[in-house]
Amino acid sequence: MSISLDKLKALRRQAGHADGAVAGPTAATTPGGAAPPAAEPARPAAPAMPAPAAAAGASPAPEAPSASPRVPQSPSHDDARKPASLPLGDSVFGWVEQIRHKPAAVPPRTPDSDGLRRLLATRGRAVAAAPRLPRNGPVDRGLPGTEIAPGLHLIEAFLPQPIPAQPLSLAFSRRPHDSVRPQDLLFFDTETTGLAGGTGTRAFMIGAADWHRDAARGEGLRVRQLLMSTMGAESAMLDAFSAWLAPTTVLSSYNGRCYDAPLLKTRYRLARRGDPLSALDHVDLLFPTRRRYRGTWENCRLATIERQLLRIQREDDLPGSEAPGAWLDYLRGGSARNLRRVGEHNHQDVVTLAQLFLRLVQAEADERLAPPAP
Repeated sequence: MSISLDKLKALRRQAGHADGAVAGPTAATTPGGAAPPAAEPARPAAPAMPAPAAAAGASPAPEAPSASPRVPQSPSHDDARKPASLPLGDSVFGWVEQIRHKPAAVPPRTPDSDGLRRLLATRGRAVAAAPRLPRNGPVDRGLPGTEIAPGLHLIEAFLPQPIPAQPLSLAFSRRPHDSVRPQDLLFFDTETTGLAGGTGTRAFMIGAADWHRDAARGEGLRVRQLLMSTMGAESAMLDAFSAWLAPTTVLSSYNGRCYDAPLLKTRYRLARRGDPLSALDHVDLLFPTRRRYRGTWENCRLATIERQLLRIQREDDLPGSEAPGAWLDYLRGGSARNLRRVGEHNHQDVVTLAQLFLRLVQAEADERLAPPAP
């Protein structure tokens, strides 16, 4: 590409530079190699560029100030590659040259996945090799009872006491013509992962008590508890509880008709097992207790009834609301101390149910035998 000196001067005037001679022997040549036409005389309004000296030794004339001040530029290695006839500071294409010779942006480095994996592997080996010392000594993970299946513990206790000799009337439950054999009663209570119920709630402990005649220990109240120490033991727990039930079993609970029994039925359905509870009779002690003792004490909670009516005082009892946290803490590797306290709480609940059942039967019988008020 060739450009004439006239066009170059016009471009310089448009860029705000003064007209003058261009340094160098030749600014441009025609395609044929002929000399370019003579330069036009400089316009009076534009200051002239300094001319070369006429003879050797003559001092050059002082340079006239330029119409546009020039900003000094720091030299760089790109200046050596610019053409001598068009210096960067004097050329109207200086900004083009700056863009053309600007170093290209360095593309971002891609992460070294292999190096990262090696680094993580080295760190993993260092962590595994480091000794793990307990903060406050070894964690107490001991659970009571016997492990009868992977993650399922059976806790048994026997309280010697005479078994009622006669069938027990259900008149206190508004069933005056019904009665039940003491050996057919099964008092049960559950400890669950939440108190709201629903499909996501499961029972991690089932406690049951029944009157039993043992060949070695005689008559007494037998207490059996099933405790899950892993999430995968639920099926084994449901099967074990079903084995405790017979067609003649009569369930008894405290608010179990509305909470414990529906929860267990849901867990049986989710485990794709038959429901063994729906076909059984169920005597819920909450409703007759409320009818008889409502307004006598501050509430009719089981803890209040056993303290006021049965004179039972619990020591170091863990509230039922803290049972879900105790079990989840154990699953995360925590101590088993609170989980054992949950077992003790559940044990006392089913024992209290048996005593409350006898007290309600006796209270109803005493009321029927009492002479009418004058």
